[in-house]
Amino acid sequence: MSAWGNGNSNLSYTSFLLMGFPGLQETRTLLVLPFLGLYLVIVSANALVIHTVAAQRSLHQPMYLLIALLLAVNICAATAVVPPMLFSFYSRFNRISLARCLVQMFCIYFLIVFDCNILLVMALDRYVAICNPLRYPEIVTGQLLACLVGVAAARSTGVVAPVVGLASRVHFCRSDVIHHFACEHMALMKLSCGDISLNKTVGLTVRIFNRVLDMLLLGASYARIIHAAFRISSGRARSKALNTCGSHLLVIFTVYSSTMSSSIVYRVARTASQDVHNLLSAFYLLLPCLINPIIYGARTKEIRQYLFQRAQPQVPTEKAQSLPSHRQLPA
Repeated sequence: MSAWGNGNSNLSYTSFLLMGFPGLQETRTLLVLPFLGLYLVIVSANALVIHTVAAQRSLHQPMYLLIALLLAVNICAATAVVPPMLFSFYSRFNRISLARCLVQMFCIYFLIVFDCNILLVMALDRYVAICNPLRYPEIVTGQLLACLVGVAAARSTGVVAPVVGLASRVHFCRSDVIHHFACEHMALMKLSCGDISLNKTVGLTVRIFNRVLDMLLLGASYARIIHAAFRISSGRARSKALNTCGSHLLVIFTVYSSTMSSSIVYRVARTASQDVHNLLSAFYLLLPCLINPIIYGARTKEIRQYLFQRAQPQVPTEKAQSLPSHRQLPA
């Protein structure tokens, strides 16, 4: 702890104890196996789809590359949350410096916003593919895709940096215990002394503006996409377009509903215990990471074919290798 003066109001903690699920102090270690198992499932499921896209040359197209990028962000988000959470369950590893706390806060929020921005890029990709299919290959090039991903990353940084920057200027004198499994913004702000109205205003404004703008852009894009899909004369092409949009819309619903439900419950259920709020935070952070690879692996025909092809035993190949003796028989 460092101090800027003699009074308590001038003291500011520079390291904190992460106390995730404080109501379960004696049995917190029992949560290690469930969360570790969940983390391994998330990493395995996302990595399997990513490897499928990377290994199959026919899937090296913008839509599948964006899916792989989205799932890679899922792995990064789960890694930014779960391993620190598991360490926080043990008293020897649950202390974190203010600098590391702010870095973790930035990484978690950046990945959440970046995830949503990738969904916007995917909506733009589908818009061009369905509304202007003949010019799609010349419009959506690798260079444009890299540029859009760069803009998504820059926008994510611009959204998150002010919130984390303001948090770094706050003095924390009330306590050095964060009642959360991660450096969540409001959990850290509860330890502050002095006026943090600017932090709250900026955080709320950025969240509302970003969410509303994203939902308006996604709604307008997919309204045009679905309208154009129903005008496709070929029934097979129309069904494929609607199925692809359905997968994206399911992912969008999962991401935004989990985030919004957590925010609503956090503000409405103020009488609920801190453990309940922490569980909801884990829910909205990890649920999309778990559901997204299932949606894209099960509903995207091209990815599903390669996944099932990999899972099938290679018996036909062995039989085919044993047939030459039959070919040598006389007619």
